Amino acid sequence: MKKIKLYTITLALGAGLLLPACKKFLNVVPSELVTSDQVWGNINNANGVLANMYSKMPGCLASGWTDEITAATDESFHHWGAGFYPIYYNNGAWNAANNPYDIWASSYQNIRQCNLFLENIDKVPVPQNQQDYYSKVIPRYKAEARVLRAMFYFDMFRRYGAIPVVTRSYDVSESGEMQMARAPLDSVVDFIVGECESAAQTLPTSYSDGDLGRITQGGALAVAARTLVYAASPLFNGNTLYKDIKNSDGTSLFPQAYDKGKWKRAADEAQKVIGLNLYKLNTIPGDPINSYARVFNTRNWDEVIVAKQQANSKNIENELLPYGGWFSGWGKYSILQEFVDAYEMNNGYPIKAPGSGYDATHFWTGDIFGADGYSETVHFDNISTMYKNRDPRFYATVTFQGSKWAIGHTANTPVWMSWWGNNGGQSQGWPKSTGTYPVSGYNPRKWIAPDVDMLNYWTSPDAQRNDPVIRLSEMYLIYAEAINEYNGGPTADAFAAINKVRERVNMPDLPVLADDNSLIGFRARVQNENRVEFAFESHRFWDVRRWLIGTTVDNGPVHGLNARPTTEELKATGYDVNSKEAGLAVFYKVVTIQTRVFQPKHYLFPIPQTELETNHKLVQNYGW
Repeated sequence: MKKIKLYTITLALGAGLLLPACKKFLNVVPSELVTSDQVWGNINNANGVLANMYSKMPGCLASGWTDEITAATDESFHHWGAGFYPIYYNNGAWNAANNPYDIWASSYQNIRQCNLFLENIDKVPVPQNQQDYYSKVIPRYKAEARVLRAMFYFDMFRRYGAIPVVTRSYDVSESGEMQMARAPLDSVVDFIVGECESAAQTLPTSYSDGDLGRITQGGALAVAARTLVYAASPLFNGNTLYKDIKNSDGTSLFPQAYDKGKWKRAADEAQKVIGLNLYKLNTIPGDPINSYARVFNTRNWDEVIVAKQQANSKNIENELLPYGGWFSGWGKYSILQEFVDAYEMNNGYPIKAPGSGYDATHFWTGDIFGADGYSETVHFDNISTMYKNRDPRFYATVTFQGSKWAIGHTANTPVWMSWWGNNGGQSQGWPKSTGTYPVSGYNPRKWIAPDVDMLNYWTSPDAQRNDPVIRLSEMYLIYAEAINEYNGGPTADAFAAINKVRERVNMPDLPVLADDNSLIGFRARVQNENRVEFAFESHRFWDVRRWLIGTTVDNGPVHGLNARPTTEELKATGYDVNSKEAGLAVFYKVVTIQTRVFQPKHYLFPIPQTELETNHKLVQNYGW
């Protein structure tokens, strides 16, 4: 008897895939249980399988919302309490049976879908009048599917390291063959990179409007470059912590000898993407803040190399705008002082460097230019000088006490993050009697579209943005980092690459300090450049792991400002305890927001316990 395989084809492709410009790309099959004959017997249904694979592409945003993983880093604190994923990572209470960001099973489901597509697409019957068209696009479809499969593997590789590599679909009757050992890490990397490089030879350099969002040649090479810089990084390049992780036959899964050549390979791959000359950093003459900010609140196709399309929505504005008053957001995250302190002064000096001009002890009146095209003139003397003359990306990313936001283009409304009269709707930072809102004195600004007016929710336009999975600036910074490590110090080419990213926001070229000319000094610069350039884009969580700095930056107390003073503190000011003056008098004191736990075992995710119990050839990662 012929076996009938059943497939569930899901239509939850991410609302961005409903855009009119993508109709040809997005024709998909009904959301229902179908047989394999129905899927592979109809070219439109087969197209739906590929579209469904695109919908699962790992990116910066979580189904049109921000990725909560940012609050499991030194970027922010998620203050909605227990039940939200970051709390597990911040207190160390996660393990092989309880890992909120485990993707082992779902990734292999996605990989199986890619394998099925590759195995069957050439067999799908095509109507006579469409055969010429599909004879040209099916080879491209297969290349796209191979890169998507490589992306799913990369997402596993950065979590677990060495993993089994499955390149064909398996039937239920082949369960014995699914007892599969982990492949050594270098072979996993070679597979991902090889798939991307091979697919790039078939993929076009760009698409017309109807196919925007598909993977291009540059996108394939960018995935390879990202994979290679991870493989070259300390987590995976000669990390002796993993010397005892071996398969049962003795095969070592993690390379123990440091290989400087891996950095050269990463640099060369990033240069391939840069050398295509197809992408450019978004630049608005005379406006460095919005040159950066508008990459994240508009649909950008020039800088973004791999984009995951999103629906028009107000989701992110709902999440990120401060609570209360004119803003009516949820104020989901509190930005940490550690993150604020990462931004250099606009003269290129880190704030702790002698001669930086940084001053956290005084107040000022002047102009702040926000990430919405408005000059924000401050008419009182309670703006801390710590916010004066910083990297323009700071003003595009962080909302701070007294900074302003455009409301429906009719107002330039200040944000009050300090205590003010037991709230009463006056402060956007203080928790009311129910619910919790920003508590650190800071709120995110990046991603928020200034056109969105939450007080006129139904008449205000929705934001239109892409998920910028990979941007050109990442290729520049991969190249700069890799050249520095390979050469034992920065070269003219390394400086030129990092300065491309800095120039877009009018930051001074490096070197600025003498240390910038050294291996360690330039390494610190490029790591910090990654930190501020990719803030709230789900990079930091992984970067601190690949650089092996998690036990330093994600372990111990994290801080904010004193947005929740005690009654005793307020009384001691001499002001009315319900006044703005009382709150501001104690606001700028740095306080501990949370004490975090990061142990060496946390650099890699554990293999899920259920997988170990099912596949007895798997061995567990260090410390779990």
